[in-house]
Amino acid sequence: MSERATHLVWDWNGTLFHDIDAVIGATNAAFAEVGMEPITLERYRELYRVPVPLFYEHLMGRMPTDAEWLVMDEAFHRHYTERHGRCGLTDGADTLLAGWREAGGSQSILSMFGHDELIPLVRGFGIEPHFLRVDGRKGPSGGGKSEDMVAHLAALGSVDPGRTVVIGDAVDDAVAARHAGARAVLYTGGSHSRDRLRAAGVPIVDTLAEAVEVAGNLAA
Repeated sequence: MSERATHLVWDWNGTLFHDIDAVIGATNAAFAEVGMEPITLERYRELYRVPVPLFYEHLMGRMPTDAEWLVMDEAFHRHYTERHGRCGLTDGADTLLAGWREAGGSQSILSMFGHDELIPLVRGFGIEPHFLRVDGRKGPSGGGKSEDMVAHLAALGSVDPGRTVVIGDAVDDAVAARHAGARAVLYTGGSHSRDRLRAAGVPIVDTLAEAVEVAGNLAA
């Protein structure tokens, strides 16, 4: 079977959408509201994890209370919304998406970014026609995407999880792929350091072009 039978499931934030500067800015603005010290990009990439309250546990030395989590989550999303409009697609993403589609490949997006915010963003970049489906988070924020990945692939119908490769920037993307019977490739340009990504035991790449190439080979 041709490698173009491979289906790609793209993550959005930190993968197709290069928003790490907005994420760090929003994180530090939210931290300031609750009296926490700012964090560097390097430290963020070393500590960030899903579910997100575990990230705060590593920073605070304890798990945040439910009330604290709600305050920090609301503050982050408010500051992120103020900043993400200045962000764009990762370099070369639009060309890769068009090339994969034109070669007969299929692809979709599954993100833990809010669904109602995700759809207009994707449309605004003019890339929606490249995808069979675009799904964002419809429930509470901060959790993993394993069950959402299963539902996403099921909704696609004809897509075989065994010939599906998830491309993301976080260990949770690999966990979700494994849970759904798919493979994964992880990209270093987003939320995790290379050392953190190694824990997932899947291929790690520095560009999305490499990700697409490796994905095609994985499921070929």
